[in-house]
Amino acid sequence: LFLGIYLAAVLGNGLIIMAVSCDHHLHTPMYFFLLNLSLLDLGCISTTIPKSMANSLWDIRDISYQGCVAQLFLFLFFMSAEYYLLTVMAYDRYVAICKPLHYGTLLGSRACVHMAAASWGSGFLYALLHTVTTFSIPLCKGNAVDQFFCEIPKIQKLSCTDDNPMEVGVLVTGMFAYLKAPSISSPSLDLVVAVLYSILPPTVNPLIYSIRNQDLKDALQKLSRHFSAARDHVSSSTNDFQCLS
Repeated sequence: LFLGIYLAAVLGNGLIIMAVSCDHHLHTPMYFFLLNLSLLDLGCISTTIPKSMANSLWDIRDISYQGCVAQLFLFLFFMSAEYYLLTVMAYDRYVAICKPLHYGTLLGSRACVHMAAASWGSGFLYALLHTVTTFSIPLCKGNAVDQFFCEIPKIQKLSCTDDNPMEVGVLVTGMFAYLKAPSISSPSLDLVVAVLYSILPPTVNPLIYSIRNQDLKDALQKLSRHFSAARDHVSSSTNDFQCLS
């Protein structure tokens, strides 16, 4: 199941990245931000799924302390940067609809690069803050993380203190995942919720942003025709070589 989801995410986001990069008609602010979103989606899902699949394949459940720190940091980095980028994308559409005459001025190439860089940079600082805070507290309640990847609430349950005020902020990024009474919390429910917020968005984002986008469809069709022509050319050259030999 995870392999199928991961391959779908890689394929969908990879096609968007290739289409936007190769088609000069898509070198616009909207598609520039969409390319960044696809990069973040690929990074987010690649942080958790491959390790989980490897553990399942080898029938193990281990992850090193350093690996857990890195996984938590990268997951928070990509997820939070994606939220910031979605805000930038919303601003891009607002300007395009409400202030079309000022679009070129407000969203020039320099401004787009700065906004994308701000999203990535803000995600990095946010992830660094919460990663350092999470692993600065002593952990004395075992080493079993009741989840398929390292996430803050599960690691906090291993801490020696019950309350960690500095980590309240992270729940405001992830309140949809944790806004439930502790009495109804269960490992199976937590697993389902984690899958919904960590795996589903990177997989369905390519469909959401491309299924009704004719420009992107046209770019993918041209890309497909280009690869088909290149494959036919290579096949023809191979046949010619075999005839000569």
